[in-house]
Amino acid sequence: MALDKLLENEAQSEIERIRAEARDRAALIVRQAEEQAQDLLESRQRALETQAQAAVVRARSAADLQLNAARLNAGETGIQRAFDLAHNELLAVTRVPEYHDIMARLIAEARTVVPNAAVVEVNPAEALVARTIVSGMEVRENGELQGGVRLISADGKSSVTNTLMGRLNRLRETLAPQISRLLSEG
Repeated sequence: MALDKLLENEAQSEIERIRAEARDRAALIVRQAEEQAQDLLESRQRALETQAQAAVVRARSAADLQLNAARLNAGETGIQRAFDLAHNELLAVTRVPEYHDIMARLIAEARTVVPNAAVVEVNPAEALVARTIVSGMEVRENGELQGGVRLISADGKSSVTNTLMGRLNRLRETLAPQISRLLSEG
């Protein structure tokens, strides 16, 4: 019986050793699996953080672009409103008594370009003023003209238009950056 007991103890011991080895191996496998899972989790987390940061950068860039576009549009709108206001004010000048002197200067300047002018064209609302200024030239009404004159030579081959609106349009490129700067300061 002692031999049975001895064999049984040895078998039990071997079983325990195998179980302990299996437990150690299982613990090692579980530990390795947990480490791999943790590494995978951290890797995915870093990838998500990188994607989130990239999305934030893209969103900020898009927002900056939209802001700059809005500023540019607002600036262009402001510039257009300033020129519209100036245009309306120049049209209003044609209805004040001092416009007589302004028209006289516009005609004199135009005559330097077309000295043999025979016809002065003006807006119908300005024809009376033109008739008091010019002599020896025909005054014609031209509804397309506003705030100025068009002189036509005697042979009809040469002409020049000299209007307040034309001057404003020629100054637009020069004035637009200044107006934009003023609008951004205010």
